[in-house]
This record gives sequence, C-alpha cells and structure tokens, in this order.
Amino acid sequence: MTDPRVGIALGSGGARGFAHLGVMKVLQEENIPIDYIAGSSMGALVAAFYATGLELELLYKIAHAFKRKYYLDFTVPKMGFIVGNRIKELVRTFTRGKNIEELDIPIAIVTTDLKTGEKIVFKSGPVAEAVRASISIPGIFVPEQWNGRLLVDGGVVDRIPVSVVKDMGADIVVGVDVSRVKVDAEVGSIFDVILQSLDILQDELVKNREIASDVMIRPHVEMFSSRAFTNIKEMISIGEEEAYKQVPKIKEAIEKWKENNDEV
Repeated sequence: MTDPRVGIALGSGGARGFAHLGVMKVLQEENIPIDYIAGSSMGALVAAFYATGLELELLYKIAHAFKRKYYLDFTVPKMGFIVGNRIKELVRTFTRGKNIEELDIPIAIVTTDLKTGEKIVFKSGPVAEAVRASISIPGIFVPEQWNGRLLVDGGVVDRIPVSVVKDMGADIVVGVDVSRVKVDAEVGSIFDVILQSLDILQDELVKNREIASDVMIRPHVEMFSSRAFTNIKEMISIGEEEAYKQVPKIKEAIEKWKENNDEV
C-alpha cells in the first residue's frame, strides 16, 4: 500500500508563529508523516529549525527563552528599523550553517521580491539568508539583498504557502494559519500600524488558500500581538490544542487517499 506524501504549509504571523511549534509537536506525536514543509516568514524560521533535526524539546526551550533583544539590531531608518544580522547569525548557528538542500526534510522558504512583486521560493542555498529574507517585514526589517533582488517577507505574497508545498510533491496539504486579524487591536506605534495593515491586506487571500489545503489548522492566537514575545508558552499550547482537534481530519484524509490510490 502506497502512503501519501504529506506537506505542511506554515504561515506568517510574527511572534504568533511560535504556535507552529505546538502544531509540529502534535503531528510528530501522532505519527503523521511530514514529507515536505513550506514556510513564510515566522513559518520559514520554524520550518528551518525543525528540518535541521533539532529536537522539539530543544525548540521549546529556545522559544521559551526567546527575547526580542537577542535579535534586534536597530539602525537609522532608511529601508527599515532593524538590520537583521543578529537574527541571521542566530539562524545560522541553530541550523549549523547548512544549505536548504542538506536538511533532513525538504523545505521551501517563501520570500517576496520587492522590486518586481514576484514570489521567490528558496529550495536550495544557505538557510540563514533565505530565512532572514522571509522574515523581513516591510518597513521594519531592512530588505535582504540577493542576486540583485531586494527580498522581503514571504507573507506579503503568500501568507500560507499551500501551493508551494503542493508543488514540492505533497499529496495531502495541511496549512497552519496563525495570523488572523486582531479586532480592536491596540495601535500605538509604527510597528503596530505596519503589522496590522499587513494582516488586514492578507486576510482575503487566505480564504482561497483554505480551500486549496486538505486541512487548515487555525490556532486562536489573534489575541496576542504579533510583535510581543511575552506569551510564548500560551501560544505553543494553543498550537497543540488546535492541532489535536484536526488530527482525526488529517488521518481521515490520509486513509481516503490510500483507498482512492489502491483502486487505481
């Protein structure tokens, strides 16, 4: 009996992306195969760490100890407030300086070309550079320069990269959406303005992505700020909770695929 190849599409969402860790833990515990991962923004960071083979226990520890001061290197704003070299080094350290094609699981990292509006998907090359580009929230991070391109957050063009993981060869796609619009959000700084605007702009796009995925996991983390790293434990727990709810659907999709492909 042939098994389907399962792909996970991890969406953008700033700090709320820590909920992805809870989802990955549950999928692993429930023995749901993870054959491919595509990630945008924070989803790309989690995808890279997971595919490097880091134990989830260690990833939980890293997440709980995470503080903004560890990765913020401010600059005089020209194209962004944050240079992004610290976070690049952090990613390089934890992914052991590897290239994407050397990771344990095939991953795709989604970025946006600011000049052309194209979606640029990395499936090879240095992990740290690709992740640094994918998390570059426009107006906050200085864009990543690569081969004459100016790359920013993958979430600008593809908040939950369902089509990307499908193109990688996934038969069943599980999407994870952690960035629904926070209603009555407190907007008190330029960071809040940028992040809330992005969430609103991308909200419509996600409705189509949901149809394209076989199962969509939506951890209810919209009450948390996408730029505050203060409720990480709760966000991870909510990710676990929502993933558990969707496990029967995922297993059902796998069984249905097997039945249909046995008949062929």
